[in-house]
Amino acid sequence: MIEILTPAELIRAKDTGAVVANILYTLKDRATVGTNLLDIDRWAAEMITALGAESCYYDYEPSFGRGPFGHYICTSVNDAVLHGLPYDYALADGDLLTLDLAVLKRGIAADSAISFIVGESRPAESVALIDATEQALAAGIEAAQPGARIGDISHAIGTVLSANGYQINTDFGGHGIGSTMHQDPHISNTGRPARGYKLRPGLLLALEPWIMTDTATLTTDNDGWTLRSSTGCQTAHSEHTIAITTSGPQILTLPR
Repeated sequence: MIEILTPAELIRAKDTGAVVANILYTLKDRATVGTNLLDIDRWAAEMITALGAESCYYDYEPSFGRGPFGHYICTSVNDAVLHGLPYDYALADGDLLTLDLAVLKRGIAADSAISFIVGESRPAESVALIDATEQALAAGIEAAQPGARIGDISHAIGTVLSANGYQINTDFGGHGIGSTMHQDPHISNTGRPARGYKLRPGLLLALEPWIMTDTATLTTDNDGWTLRSSTGCQTAHSEHTIAITTSGPQILTLPR
């Protein structure tokens, strides 16, 4: 299903996006050395409720996971890159943490992810990974012009990731979003330009470049959810929900 939002729905989407961003950046500030991932999950749940939203994750039970997910946020540390199930782990200095959050408010969902380094350490490898995903995300957003095609976004993202020397996994990528979290079209993190669905004003997309230092192969934890690099290398993931408008792409998941 591909949804095209009305102007009134787009206003609600902006509100949902702000909720997601405000929670993520509050949690980033709280995620210090010694913080437990289960505390991050609890804080996320409290803020989602306080802001009048609903979790898109708690009861989420897709075919690729061992569901329901049962938590409110994905917390992926170091070699974990996607769908990190929160568990009893205290963050250490230099950990690369990705927080991925999706909520529904007034019938519209928004989805975003940020990667950052915990504590005072700044390992060069981790900094490079985060920078590459953020650059690729910016390129993908710039390519998401009305009248362009999904392949243009994929090509822009993949060009940046490849230029930085990273392999690209195509099993998971971006997606449409609207009244539900995951919709068509799928947005691969690499692809051919001028191919695929034509972008129309009112379309919402979640773009999410993610990479692993030296592999494109994932492994799944025994929890049935957490996806890790097959070599144990560091990973990073950046994501925004955007709206296609007549004047160009608009980022919805920015803090207010």
